[in-house]
Amino acid sequence: MDHKPLLDYCRSTHQEMLACLEEAVKIESPTHSKPHVDRLARFFARKFREQGGKVRLLEHPAAGSAVGAEFWSRAGGRRRPKALLILGHLDTVWDAGTLRRMPFRIARGRAYGPGIFDMKSGLVCGLWAVRALRAQGIEPGRPVRFFLNSDEEASSVAFRKELQREARQARAVLVLEPAAAGGALKTSRKGVGEFRLTVHGRAAHAGINPAAGVNAIEELARQLLRVAKFAAPRRGLTVTVGMIEGGTRPNVVPAQASARIDVRIPRRQDRASIERKMRGLTPIDPQARLEIEGGINRPPLERAMARELFFLARKVGREMGMEIEEASTGGGSDGNFTAALGVPTLDGLGGVGDGAHARHEHVIIRELPRRAALIAGLMVTL
Repeated sequence: MDHKPLLDYCRSTHQEMLACLEEAVKIESPTHSKPHVDRLARFFARKFREQGGKVRLLEHPAAGSAVGAEFWSRAGGRRRPKALLILGHLDTVWDAGTLRRMPFRIARGRAYGPGIFDMKSGLVCGLWAVRALRAQGIEPGRPVRFFLNSDEEASSVAFRKELQREARQARAVLVLEPAAAGGALKTSRKGVGEFRLTVHGRAAHAGINPAAGVNAIEELARQLLRVAKFAAPRRGLTVTVGMIEGGTRPNVVPAQASARIDVRIPRRQDRASIERKMRGLTPIDPQARLEIEGGINRPPLERAMARELFFLARKVGREMGMEIEEASTGGGSDGNFTAALGVPTLDGLGGVGDGAHARHEHVIIRELPRRAALIAGLMVTL
């Protein structure tokens, strides 16, 4: 099949595409604000309906709504094949009101704004892929289903079961997360975990009777030197102490201290090892007590689950004059969950740019039609 008309369509409508992206960016959607995420969910639900999708809003009592949509539901005739699942998320890390400090703007071929790179541009590219196929009268050979999660930035707790249910019914998964540097697709992601190490000591007056206390901060410091040795950076296993809390006043021996520890694992078999080491910590001061919580909350997306899809994407891209590369990343996505179920998963199909979670967050405008066309080409080829 000649995929060039898909690219031509996306390029011819790029101004409309950019306007849609501006609308989405201006609907702020911080993870923990249900009303904001609900509003963006309704926005994309309406856009999907306009393209003939069978849309459902999944409500949650605390989290924002998720969006499910299906296109070409009769594809395959009587023997309906497994669907192609397109994954994205509605939420961003930016608090409500950020738009006043970081307004949507265009400068030197780039569009800026909170959440534009991670990952509202990806959502718009997925929508435009459907538009391109419909405009060309092309019907994929299998149903295409979208699942837009509402709390991906907070470990995908609210709708994880629904997400995994969708994945089990899919032939393959395409993830609309932003591209790696230079537009590379993400063929592997590290697994992600978080541990909380709390030390319980005993308070005492720091001047009158310090020896009567058990200093929780000192014990925690010694424990963190142990924890640092669990890392194996040469093979990609990292351990990072990101937060420390402890003590009440300078003149009081602290009775409690805690640390939150980020762990990234490159392979699935690393999970048992790092969790065993963390939970196996014992007090250095026998009068202290340790409490260890948490664990690995996202399994890794290993390259074996993305290899064939990547080579297919490279072939489709070359037919449209694009050279597609691959990359690995330490960040996690919902693609980690689908790959762990044994479903082929290709990530990083969204916008090309930089600055995820940073004030310079942006996408390169000329790449938006190319990414939408690539997604459309994969939809029909798969």
